[in-house]
Amino acid sequence: MTIRFMLSLTLGLAAGGAMAQDSITLGMVLEPPNLDPTANAAAAVDEVVYGNIFQGLTRIAPDGTVQPALAEGWEVQDGGRTYVFHLRPGVTFHDGSGFDAQDVIFSLDRARAPESTNAQKALFAGIKTVTAPDPQTVRVALSAPDGAFPFKMAWGDAVMLDPATAAQAATRPVGTGPFRLAEWKQGDHVTLEAFDGFWGPKPAIRQATFRFIPDPSAAFAALMAGDIDAFPIYPAPETLPQIQADPRFKVLVGTTEGETILAMNHKTPALADRRVRAAIAHAIDRDALIDGAMYGHGTPIGSHFAPHHPDYVDLTGLSAHDPEHARALLAEAGATDLTLRLALPPPPYARRGGEIIAAQLRAVGIETTITNMEWAQWLEQVFKNADYDLTVISHVEPMDIGIYARPDYYFNYANPAFNDTMARLDAATDPAARSDLLKRAQQILAEDHANAFLFQLPKIGVAKAQIQGLWENAPMPANDLGEVRWSD
Repeated sequence: MTIRFMLSLTLGLAAGGAMAQDSITLGMVLEPPNLDPTANAAAAVDEVVYGNIFQGLTRIAPDGTVQPALAEGWEVQDGGRTYVFHLRPGVTFHDGSGFDAQDVIFSLDRARAPESTNAQKALFAGIKTVTAPDPQTVRVALSAPDGAFPFKMAWGDAVMLDPATAAQAATRPVGTGPFRLAEWKQGDHVTLEAFDGFWGPKPAIRQATFRFIPDPSAAFAALMAGDIDAFPIYPAPETLPQIQADPRFKVLVGTTEGETILAMNHKTPALADRRVRAAIAHAIDRDALIDGAMYGHGTPIGSHFAPHHPDYVDLTGLSAHDPEHARALLAEAGATDLTLRLALPPPPYARRGGEIIAAQLRAVGIETTITNMEWAQWLEQVFKNADYDLTVISHVEPMDIGIYARPDYYFNYANPAFNDTMARLDAATDPAARSDLLKRAQQILAEDHANAFLFQLPKIGVAKAQIQGLWENAPMPANDLGEVRWSD
């Protein structure tokens, strides 16, 4: 799989009641199904553990750049076919065991093994061998040049684990980060505590609790009552005017990597017809959808690419709202009596948006049968088994356009021209060439109506005015607490 779904990108935070200046309570809409980012696709996993409990060789910084993490530096050799990582000295896991090159070999071999349950196995597909010239050095040989390899190693799916504790990571994670697991009361909260043996700067926050509040109204109430200090991704945008007028709080509006789409299963006979997919795309009024589901927050997109990326191409015109054209396409395809199953996961953008999309499709002659699913059911039925026709979802992993080249992905999309473009991208190291290929890939998906591309999910966070250091943007699904602090 590939993404960390934006079903958890709806977290919650609140204001009110004074708390100790070294503790914080954050709100999240969705509870992570487990705490092992190397074995689950849910964004909620990374939103708790990324940069807090677990770390990789590299990391994604708040500005989206790739930075050193457990590797303090690296060298590129053999024209991009070999990467040599130099590990930080003195790093220990939370159980006191030392971190060295053998842990890297274990973690990368585990992620790419045939029996691996890693949701992002494609990140590791190019690895030929992982060897250790010495305990502080790791040499990764690739089957082809890959200029994006340090970026791939920054994903949550590529964090480092200890062989002795990897099997328990789902419920008792042991990492190298600045926080360790203190408590997980399922259905209510996860609490982290600062790890005194952390190799880097000690965090100002000593205890952090992630509370799970799935209902937007309850999230707003918890915020106003002071039960929550911050909602990094706030699920009730309709209440923002009231919050913005309250001096106790501040609102942080930024970007995410969340391409929100109406995903289509190309194994569904009707959806294998490009004309039907185009009709669905032209039936959707993005502006009305953004207004109705997101209260005006969101940027329309025409392909699977983030508008804030320098290589973004605005292709929304290829799927402009045109109900008359949609009806004509359906008639041409002989699909004038069409009913499709629409699966909706829990986040408000999906539930609200799905109802609006269903009405827009009905206006051009397509009926839908809506099923509201809980996250675990959606992951199993839709994402894993591709048992659906349509679904609304945000793909929040960065630069994940390559998912459309995966033959076993839940879209069941197959386009040789796109696959060739992505293969050339993987081998390209020249920035100009990579830019051209990314633009071409966007164009192919838009022209083929691979999915109906809706909007880029914004990151709307709410926090007590005294809290500093929360990520304004979300270049990675994460609530990295390393720089979070209370101001005087």
